[in-house]
Amino acid sequence: EPIEEYTAAEELDDAKRWKVVNVGDKEYRIDLIVIEPYKKVISHGGYYGEGLNALIVFSGCYLPDKRRKDYQYVMEHLFVYVVHTLEELVAEDYMIVYFHGATPKKQSPSFSWLKKCYQMIDRRLKKNLKSLFLVHPTLWLRTVVLMTKPFISSKFSSKLKFVKTLQDLGQIIPMQNLNIPDAV
Repeated sequence: EPIEEYTAAEELDDAKRWKVVNVGDKEYRIDLIVIEPYKKVISHGGYYGEGLNALIVFSGCYLPDKRRKDYQYVMEHLFVYVVHTLEELVAEDYMIVYFHGATPKKQSPSFSWLKKCYQMIDRRLKKNLKSLFLVHPTLWLRTVVLMTKPFISSKFSSKLKFVKTLQDLGQIIPMQNLNIPDAV
C-alpha cells in the first residue's frame, strides 16, 4: 500500500510535539504534549546569597499519578525535561527546593526514578549544587533518603537538608520569588 502523504500542517504539528535536547553527551526527544500538564514541576525561584546562587523549585504535587497507563512513558519524558531544564537554568552554583508537602503517595516519585535522576545529572551539576532542601518531608521521603545514602557520595548527601515548615525555609532562604503551590 502506498504511504500516506505527510501534509505541511501535520509536519508543523509534529514539530510542535517534539523537542530534541542534549543531556550530557546523549540526544533525547521529549514528547511535549504528554508532559505539558506537568511542566510546572520545575521552576526558577530567583537568586540567593553573595554568589547569587540560583534557586530551583521542584514541586512534587505536580507529578503525574502512578495509575496512568502511560505513567512510565510520561515519567521518562518528564525526567529528561527536568534534567534539561536544570542544565539550562544553572550556570554556576545553585540550590534546589523540593516541596514534598501536598504530594499524594500516588504521585510520589519512585525510588528508581530518583536514583535515575541522580545518575543522569552530570558532574558539573552535582558539584555546583550547594543545598537540596526537602520541605515537608514525610516518613516515606525520609526513608528513601536514608536508603539512597549508600548509593550517593558523602559530599552529595551532606547537601541534603530536611525543612519541616515554610517558616523554617523562610529563615534559610528568601521566598518572595519561589513558586509555592497553593496546595503546599
